[in-house]
Amino acid sequence: MGEIRGCVIGAGYFARNHLHAWKDLEGVTIAGVCDLDSRRAEAGADIVGGRAFGDAAAMLDALKPDFVDIVTTHETHRALVELAVDAGCHVICQKPLALDRDDATAMVDVCGRAGVHFMVHENFRYQAPMQAARRMIDNGRIGRPNYARIQHRHHHDIFSAQPYLRTEPQLAIMDVGVHMLDLARFFMGEVHDLYARTRRVQRELAGEDSVVISLGHDDEAATLVDISFATWMQPDPFPQTLLRIAGDEGTIEIGEGFHMRVSNSRGGENFDVSPKSPAWVRSGDGLIEQSVVVIQQHWLDCLRRDVDPATSGADNLKVLDLAWRAYEEAAA
Repeated sequence: MGEIRGCVIGAGYFARNHLHAWKDLEGVTIAGVCDLDSRRAEAGADIVGGRAFGDAAAMLDALKPDFVDIVTTHETHRALVELAVDAGCHVICQKPLALDRDDATAMVDVCGRAGVHFMVHENFRYQAPMQAARRMIDNGRIGRPNYARIQHRHHHDIFSAQPYLRTEPQLAIMDVGVHMLDLARFFMGEVHDLYARTRRVQRELAGEDSVVISLGHDDEAATLVDISFATWMQPDPFPQTLLRIAGDEGTIEIGEGFHMRVSNSRGGENFDVSPKSPAWVRSGDGLIEQSVVVIQQHWLDCLRRDVDPATSGADNLKVLDLAWRAYEEAAA
């Protein structure tokens, strides 16, 4: 495709990561950034050297990009995806794709009918520790996996930067649980059965902040997904996801501080799986930010090869189905 041209819709809290990542990547130009808040649109456009817009339709009509990166909240996704498809663009959309089955299916269907590539920004599987664990499995270091525990427990204030989360009636599963469910499929394969329990520990929240989900896979393999936004830990591991995967020949463990240990009958071996923090990261370890760079590079590679991305819209419907089943099971 040569130089790929994109536009970004949404210039809020998390969009900064998208914009800086696009600036870091070669062979892509972000021609425009749109936000209803003109100051945010202009600040985002300054990062990538593009034009600022307050109207998405006007931006797509003026710039005619190859793809659109939608970094907005879920209630806007369907209209923006359909707008991008009407403009002939490939589409990236932030998670959760939708809270409603009909909306999610409609987005996947409209992209399929138009023949455009559609990726959900499901970046946790692209984090450095998760990629390292996947390589260990692929290299046969633990044999066939039969059990996984995926844990994301913390007491970090996620609400100061994203205050709308306080009023979301579906919180932990749709905010970070979709990532955990995607990781379960990434490591262990498709899910056949599911049991879930949700709790609201912080009573001022509208939605659940504590979740335990048990998943069943082929050959009686099992995954335990454990999420909490209300667990005091010192040091707090946020934003790290902790992991244990047991196989018939060994075990992978990823603990705090990006320490990975692979154990088998011959003993154990330790690895540092720290992320390489991008230069634009102001504070922290760069775990999330690096994963954004990696997934966006994956998107560019897929566009050039004319293939669907790993976290395509159709694939993400399987993740959302598990999330909806978790809510149904918890309610029952």
